[in-house]
Amino acid sequence: MAGRVDGKVALITGAARGQGRSHAVRLASEGADIIAVDICTSFDRSPAAGSTPEDLAETAELVKNLGRRIVTAEVDVRDFAALKAAVEAGVEQLGRLDIIAANAGIGTTGVKLHKIDDALWQEMIDVNLSGVWKTVKAGVPHILAGGRGGSIVLTGSVAGLKAYPHTGHYVAAKHGVVGLMRSFAVELGQYSIRVNSVHPTHVNSPMLMNEKTYRMFRPDLDNPGPDDLAPICQTFHVLPVPWVDPEDISNAVLFLASDEARYITGVNLPVDAGSCLK
Repeated sequence: MAGRVDGKVALITGAARGQGRSHAVRLASEGADIIAVDICTSFDRSPAAGSTPEDLAETAELVKNLGRRIVTAEVDVRDFAALKAAVEAGVEQLGRLDIIAANAGIGTTGVKLHKIDDALWQEMIDVNLSGVWKTVKAGVPHILAGGRGGSIVLTGSVAGLKAYPHTGHYVAAKHGVVGLMRSFAVELGQYSIRVNSVHPTHVNSPMLMNEKTYRMFRPDLDNPGPDDLAPICQTFHVLPVPWVDPEDISNAVLFLASDEARYITGVNLPVDAGSCLK
């Protein structure tokens, strides 16, 4: 079915690459115009190198090549004033807002919760939890102004549905996203605004596929790569795959954003190859 979000406008954070870029391209392929936001910089204690302005420009070109309009902004989701201004500028140019995909997030390595330092904890909560809240806060007034209802999809994680050791700050933030999702769903339902979350397992994107992560999981090897990481990631899943692709998450976002999900709200949707069963 073509045109599943035809004529709608979607705000996507973390849109420069990875899942965010995939969401932008997938929604554009089904008729949406895009407001694409990304910080376009690195985080010191993230194993993955940060996105760049060139990455965001490439996302824009991919959307334009599909015949859709896109407005981009280099914004930190922790900065509500800048985020609000970027959304307002995007809506002014594109005319409306119907969909919010609050996708921006970081993954930083940690230690046991009682040993995590304050700065690492606070950065995680500020980006992966407060940044999601601020994204929705910036976008909701424009969906309300349209009077047509809308769809909000928050990016959680399997770690938002169960716990893992040594990443307690990430687990806590992603569990918090579930609380945000449910609260927003209750508060916005009367306006026909649906709010759901997607919960990926390992995703074939820069957050996972980087040299530091390979070495963290395979310290026994001199020069580990994806093939060395795959057997370990496989153990997390019921299905015989080590990870999913960004497009797999984007398909879930598209479904939740479309009228096919018109009566679905307040739902956690795992895209996890069965990880939650283990």
